[in-house]
Amino acid sequence: MALLEIHDIHVFYDNIEALKGVSIKVKRGQIVTLVGANGAGKTTTLRAVSGLLHPRSGDIRFDGESLRDVPPHEIAAMGVLQVPEGRRIFARLTIAENLAMGAFARRDRKVIAKDRERMLTLFPVLRERLGQIAGTLSGGEQQMVATARALMGRPRVLLMDEPSMGLSPVMVESVFETMRTINRQGVTILLVEQNAMMALDIADYAYVLESGRIVLAGRGKDLLDDEKVQRAYLG
Repeated sequence: MALLEIHDIHVFYDNIEALKGVSIKVKRGQIVTLVGANGAGKTTTLRAVSGLLHPRSGDIRFDGESLRDVPPHEIAAMGVLQVPEGRRIFARLTIAENLAMGAFARRDRKVIAKDRERMLTLFPVLRERLGQIAGTLSGGEQQMVATARALMGRPRVLLMDEPSMGLSPVMVESVFETMRTINRQGVTILLVEQNAMMALDIADYAYVLESGRIVLAGRGKDLLDDEKVQRAYLG
C-alpha cells in the first residue's frame, strides 16, 4: 500500500480547473518527483496534500486515512510537512528560533534536542550561525533553514517545492545530495522541481504534469531516457 495516495483529484481556483483528475502514489521510502512546465499544477498538487487547497472531488489518503476534511495543522501533526517554494522562513527570527518553530507541536524536549543536533550535523554551516537573523542569509543557507525547520517536525513524508530555485549550481548539487541523505535516513519525499534532469535522476518514480493532467509516469531514470521528456524538459 502507498504511504501517500492521491486519487483522481480535481482542484479549482474559482472557476478555473487547475488539476483535472490527478492520481499519484508515493510508496514508503521513495523519492517521487513531479515535473512539468510552470502552471502545470505541481505546486497546486502539494498544496492540496497539505490541506491548503480542497479538491472538489477525489481523495488524498495518508497511511490509509483520508485527508479530505483534515485541517492543515493536523495534517502536519500526522507527519506530512512541506518545504514551500521560496523557502518562506521566518526572516526576522534567528536560525535557532526557526528550528524551534519547526518543533512547536512537539513536547518531547530531549528528542527535540537530539533532532536539533542532527540538523546541525546535516547542515554544519547553521551551527556556526545559530544566533544570526535568518533573513540575512544567502538563498542556499535559507534553503537549509527551511529544510531543517521542516525536519524538526519529524516528517514521514516531506513535500519539497522547488528547492533549487534561484540557487547557484554548487548549491543545487548540495540540495540534491541533502535530499538523498534525508531519504536514506528514512524520510519519504514528494518533490516538485523545475530542474527536471536532476529531479528525474534522484527519483525512484516520476510523474509528468501538463495543464493539470498526468501525461506520463514511470521510473525516474526511464523518463530521463524518454524522447518526449528530453525534448520538452531536458533541452
